[in-house]
Amino acid sequence: MPNLTPKSKTAEPKGQNRYSAIIAKVFANHYEKKGESFEFTRDEFEGVATELGVKLPKNVGDLIYSFRYRNELPKSILDTGKNGLEWIIEGAGRAKYRFRLVKLNRIVPREELLTIKVPNATPEIIAAYALGDEQALLAKVRYNRLVDVFLGITAYSLQNHLRTTVKDIGQIEIDEVYVGIDRHGRQFVVPVQAKGGSDKHGVVQTQQDVAFCKQAFKNLVCRPVSAQFMSDQRIAMFELAVVDDIIKVVDEKHYQLVAAKAITADDLQTYGVHGSK
Repeated sequence: MPNLTPKSKTAEPKGQNRYSAIIAKVFANHYEKKGESFEFTRDEFEGVATELGVKLPKNVGDLIYSFRYRNELPKSILDTGKNGLEWIIEGAGRAKYRFRLVKLNRIVPREELLTIKVPNATPEIIAAYALGDEQALLAKVRYNRLVDVFLGITAYSLQNHLRTTVKDIGQIEIDEVYVGIDRHGRQFVVPVQAKGGSDKHGVVQTQQDVAFCKQAFKNLVCRPVSAQFMSDQRIAMFELAVVDDIIKVVDEKHYQLVAAKAITADDLQTYGVHGSK
């Protein structure tokens, strides 16, 4: 491991470099070469920041979030992974976290899949004033009933940006929660995570979503969904499951919201042929 010596305030890392310095030091304080899992607490960040001579972020939770979904962990941590394994940071209780090695896992849309055109029902005023990629994506999924279209159920938005606490995990946030029903009367809970820009969907998020569903909706079938923006404003929808700490893609579809007149007779014939399979 690198020798992480305290830095003077004049050389204080900024932005992501500061986050990297803090998380790398926390990791180095606990890591043992043969260990594949260890816990740490949020309280440790203050002491580490002081030792390194850097300013502790006001929102400590953003430091954890950034390495879960936006940015790669520092090279000093990545280099300790082996045999196709990578480190994840998962919740281990209130203000507690766990570094754990799991199989390398990324949810990336497959470019070779057919793109399905859907008449765009998003109100123009919503599209004009959406604050950021994630909010815009959630709005498009909601107004165009893409959860219904994708899963083949009738679904209703129950709550968005749900922050709650899950036993043995701690606080989590789900971008939007739907409940739904199918033609057989089966009822479902659908946690939706929206990914825009450079954000990535990780195994931790799906694990947390499933744990929340088991805790809060014991009698409903949980069907976790990830929605991601692609190029050309296409939307990739994934239904996910977790098997042996690995995200499995149950189904994947790509949608493009267009004016109704942009959907041709040839498009409809193509969907009819492939939809019957």
